[in-house]
Parts: sequence; structure tokens; C-alpha cells
Amino acid sequence: MKKSKGFIIAFAAPVTLSLVIMYLYPVVRTVLMSFFGIESVTGSMSDWTFNGVDNYIKIFGSPTFQRAMTNMFFIWVVGGIIVLAFALLFAVILTSGIRFKKFFRAAIYLPNIISAVALATMWIQYVYNQDYGLINQLLRAVGLEGKNWLGTDMKFWAMLFAFTFGAVGYYMLIFISGIERIPEDLYEAATIDGANKVQQFFSMTLPLLRSIFKTNITFWSVNCISFFLWSKMFSPVASEASTMVPVVYLYDTVFGTTGNVQRDAGAGAAVGVTLAIFVAVIYFIMNKVLKDDDLEF
Repeated sequence: MKKSKGFIIAFAAPVTLSLVIMYLYPVVRTVLMSFFGIESVTGSMSDWTFNGVDNYIKIFGSPTFQRAMTNMFFIWVVGGIIVLAFALLFAVILTSGIRFKKFFRAAIYLPNIISAVALATMWIQYVYNQDYGLINQLLRAVGLEGKNWLGTDMKFWAMLFAFTFGAVGYYMLIFISGIERIPEDLYEAATIDGANKVQQFFSMTLPLLRSIFKTNITFWSVNCISFFLWSKMFSPVASEASTMVPVVYLYDTVFGTTGNVQRDAGAGAAVGVTLAIFVAVIYFIMNKVLKDDDLEF
């Protein structure tokens, strides 16, 4: 018995130690940092100055952070509706028995295996370019005038559309896995009872995908708060208000920006804690709204 306990401790210790060092300690340290005035993220705790909730007051009072949160909200809501709607649509189509479904599944998922940098570059250089971009070329072909899609008034929506294009395939696969778990017998019985495909979708498929919706919405929320690379690709020189998101604001606060070398790791930690709370709240709401009391198969 003692030997068995020894083996359990020996196998569990490395994992536990890794969890504490690489996850628990950074989380606890970040939460503590958010209540202190700290210039450098690697600064000694002896140099910390207690600020209470001043860091949170500072970031929520910042117009830049307010704009960043507004942009993230639009990404989460508008982008989420577009991505999840198309992902569900493609999942339903690809599980309906159409021909070449493996090809279409791979084609839709393809943007997810391409480097995000390469994908963003493709959109910026070959789709949105004002002179030779694909969209303006098509507009000119039908006699319409091209637009500056990367101008200040259009850049956010151009970035959002490009991002959603690459995200659909990932969530589609999750929906497909959920739909394929639904027994065919249920659909056969519904067909015998006279239910058409639309009625089956709304009365059977959607209710049985509640847990899948919760998973996808949670993953989408995490994806939105970590929306860093796309923002930087569409504003490579300096952070612009039109593409500003909280993670970029966090980065600029902790490490400084062009022309502003002032750093505030405490305020940056407050941003990180705020974003973590955002995801936790979304997950809590999803647990309440989309309960896991799924129908028995």
C-alpha cells in the first residue's frame, strides 16, 4: 500500500509542480499585481506600491480602453453571430449526405491551418488593396468605383470580416461532431411522424446541440479576448483606435508604445484580470442559459 502511494506521488508530483509553477503562480501574481503600482512586470515585490482599485479606475476611465472594449464587444457579438451561424449552416449541410463532403470540409477548414500572419497578409495585400485588390477589381469590372477598405472608417469591419472568414471552419468541425452524435433513428422516427427537415432542425437538432453551443460560445469568447495578431497586422506601425482591442491595450500599457515609454504593469495586470472575469461571466451565463440536461438518447 505504501509502495502504491509512493508511485502515485512520484507520478503526480511533476504534473502538480508544473501546474503550480506555470499556471497557478502566474495567475495569483497577476491578480496581486493588479492592486499595486508596478513599472516593470519583472519588478521585485519590494518595489510594488499598493494602489487598491486605482488601477481598475484608471483603465476603465481611459478612453482608449473604452474604445478597445467596444471593439471587442462588436467582435464578440457581430463576429460571433456570423461565425457561429455559418459554422452551423455548413455543419448541417455537410452532415446531410451531400457528395464530396470530405473535400468541402477540408476546404472550409483550410484557413485554420494557414498561419494567421499569412492569412492576414493575404487579405491586406490581395483582397483589400485599393489599387489591385480583388474586391476593387470586381467592383471596377461592373462599373463601380473602388473603395479604400483599409481607411480609418472601414478598417475595423475589414479586419473583422477577414478574421471571421478564417474562424468558421474551426467551429464548424465542433458542430459536426455534435450533429454526428445524434442517432439517425431519431430523424427516421421524426420523418415517419411527418416532420420535414426544417421542423427536425428546430425541434431536434438545435435542442440536442445545447452543450455544443455552450462550448463554441466559450471558445469564441476566449478567441475574442486574445485578438492580438489581427489587430497588429492591420495596424502594424502604431496601435490605431479603429483596430484597438483590450489585449493590444494591455501590451501597450505594460511595454509602452511609440513615443510613450511610460510603463504600468499594474494597470496591465488589471486589464488581464478584467478579461479573465469577462470569460468567466460568459461561461457562467452559458451554464445557466444552456444547461446540460440534454435529452436522453
